[in-house]
Amino acid sequence: MILSDRDIKIALKKKEIIVTPKPNLTEQLGSSSLDLRLGYTFRFFKHRKQAFVDPFDKKTTEGMTDEITISKKEPYVIHPNEFVLASTLEWVEWGDALAARVEGRSSLGRLGLVIHSTAGHIDAGWRGTITLELRNIGMAPILLYPKMRICQLIFEPLSSPAEQPYTAKPGAKYHSKEGTTDSAISNENL
Repeated sequence: MILSDRDIKIALKKKEIIVTPKPNLTEQLGSSSLDLRLGYTFRFFKHRKQAFVDPFDKKTTEGMTDEITISKKEPYVIHPNEFVLASTLEWVEWGDALAARVEGRSSLGRLGLVIHSTAGHIDAGWRGTITLELRNIGMAPILLYPKMRICQLIFEPLSSPAEQPYTAKPGAKYHSKEGTTDSAISNENL
């Protein structure tokens, strides 16, 4: 089961879902989703500086991206086959009895923009901005503007509250992060 527009409005009012800055529900609320907007920071990969990435070697994972900040007047140009990280403008959080999925918007998908490569599920108890894994699979560059609606959240109630929500999970790598966040896989053990 997923939350309807009616249920999302109730959850926002009861602060079961918190979105900062407050969303414009006329523009951002769908029948069963809530659109989030693109933030100002992007992380692009310095793939020409190293021959490979070893997920468990911090020497190859740390510093593998550079961050840039763009202005509303100067969009980020994502070229065909380019992969970059970006983040939502909105900080979001919800309780232990709710999970969410981040999905692309069909209007952008029809231009060739993919919003996430594999990380679509967001655990119960999430708190932070959402890092997006953007890829242009189209044939032409796409201009990305801060504050444009970039993705949608689909909320899913759990059968019972999570015993260990993300905020209480030991080693939660992305807990309460703000902005565009690099991979933290090198913090895991083999």
